[in-house]
Amino acid sequence: CAVKAAQVLSEIVKNEEMKKPCIEADLVLTLVPLLESTDQDMLLHAGRAIGRICYDNRDLQEELVKVGVITSLVRILTDYAESEPLIHVDLLALCNLADLDTAKEALSKTKVAEQLVKQLRRARNHERLEMVFEILQALAENDALKVQLVEAGVQEALSEILLRLQCSSQAEDTCIVKAASDLIVSLLLGGERTNLKLCNNQSKTTTNGFCLFALYYKREKKNILLFFSVKDGNCVRMVQLGVIHQLVDLLQKHAESEDVSVQQAALSALRNLAIPVVIKVQNLEEGVAERIHTLVRSEMPPVQFKLLETLRMLADGQADTAEILGQDPVLLHRLVQWCSGADHTGVHGEANRLLASILSHNRSQEVVKAIQEAQGVKHLVSMTTSNHAATQNEALNALTTASAIDLDTLEESFKESQLVQSLHKLLQDDNTSPEVKCNSLGLLCSLLNSGDLRQEIEEDKIKETLEQLCSHSNANVVKEAAMTLQLLRGE
Repeated sequence: CAVKAAQVLSEIVKNEEMKKPCIEADLVLTLVPLLESTDQDMLLHAGRAIGRICYDNRDLQEELVKVGVITSLVRILTDYAESEPLIHVDLLALCNLADLDTAKEALSKTKVAEQLVKQLRRARNHERLEMVFEILQALAENDALKVQLVEAGVQEALSEILLRLQCSSQAEDTCIVKAASDLIVSLLLGGERTNLKLCNNQSKTTTNGFCLFALYYKREKKNILLFFSVKDGNCVRMVQLGVIHQLVDLLQKHAESEDVSVQQAALSALRNLAIPVVIKVQNLEEGVAERIHTLVRSEMPPVQFKLLETLRMLADGQADTAEILGQDPVLLHRLVQWCSGADHTGVHGEANRLLASILSHNRSQEVVKAIQEAQGVKHLVSMTTSNHAATQNEALNALTTASAIDLDTLEESFKESQLVQSLHKLLQDDNTSPEVKCNSLGLLCSLLNSGDLRQEIEEDKIKETLEQLCSHSNANVVKEAAMTLQLLRGE
C-alpha cells in the first residue's frame, strides 16, 4: 500500500500545480524515512517523488540535507549499484543537491567519492556520464572531497575515458572529453595536498590520459600548461612516469598531418616540462632533443615556431644539449634558412634565438666551427642591430662566448659581416641601453685578441667613443669602457 501511495504521489507531482499542496502538507519530510527501506520499488518511487517536489527549491533542498537525506542517497548508491532505474534517480537527487555547501560538507563525511568513481567507470551512455560529471565538478569545489576523489582514483577513470574517446569526432563524445578535461583542471588546481595525492597516484594510463587532456586544452586555445605544470614537482613526477616519450611519440605519429594542433600542443607541453633543470638533464640522457629535432623538416610555420622554442628551452643552461644541436648539419642548415628568409616573423626570430642559445651554452670548438661553416655567424651579427635589447644581448653574449672559444675560426666572418662597425654604432647611439653597451664592450675586449680585428677597431676610431663613455651616467658602462680602453692602449 505504501509503495503504491509513493508511486501515485511521484506521478501527481509531475504537475507543477500539485507541488505546492504537497509542500504545505509536509509530504517531503514524510517521504524521507522511506529512503531507509530495503524495498527497491519503494526507494524508486519515494526518491522520484522527493526529487520532483524539491526540484529548483533551494529551501526544501537545504531542509532535506538537514534531515540526513545525504546518508540515505549514498547508501542507495552503494547497496544498489547494479539497479539502473534506482541509480538514475539517486544521481538526479545528488545533482540537485551537490551545489549546496551543506550537502558537500555532509558528503565529505561519506564514501561518496568511491561510489561516484565506480559509476563513472560503469557509465557508457552520454546522459549517465554527463550526470556523473555534473556531480563530480560540483564536489571538486570542496577541498576535502577533491582529495577523496583523487584517493578513489578519479584521475585514472578520467584518463580511461579520454583514451577511449580520443579518436571520436562525434559531438556528444567531444562534450564528454571537455567535461573530463575540465574536471582534471579542477583537480590540478586543488592545492598542495591534492597535488601531492595526484602526483603520487598516477599510473601509465593516467599519464597517457593527461597527455591527451593537455592536447585537448591546447586545441581549445586554453593555456592548459598553466595547470599542467603548476609546480616543478608535478613536472618531475610526470616525466618519471614517461610523459615526455608519450608526447614525442605523438609528435612523430602526427608529423605528416595537416592538422598541426597536436604537434603544437605536444611541443608546448614539452617546452613547459623542460623548465626544471633536473628535467633538462633527463631529457638529455633520454635523447629527447635528437628525437624531436627531426621535425625541422616540417613546412608548417606554427610547428616550426614551437619546435624552435622547445629546443631553445632544452638547450638553456645545458652545454651537452647545445653541443648535440650545434653539431647537427641538418638542423643548422634549417636554422640558417629560417634566419635568412622565413616568411613567418616568429619563426625568423626564434631561429636566431636558438642559434644564439646554442653558441651561448656551448663549450666546444666543433660547434663554433659547425655554425661558422653553416654561415650562421652573420645572422648573429645582424641580431645585434635588433630594436629589442633582449635580442641584442642574446646575440652579444653568444658572440662573446664563441670568440672566447675559437676567435681564429670566426675572424673572417666577423670582418665580412662588419661586426666591429656594428658594435661601434651601438656604443655611439644614446638610445642603446646600458646593458647592451656593457655587453658590446665585453665582446670588443674579446675581439682585441685578433690582430686583424684590433686593426679594424683602431681604424674605426672606437678609442674616441670609449673615452666619451668613461663619463657615461651608468657606472657599469664607465667601468667596462675604461677596461676596454686600457686593453686597446695595450696597458
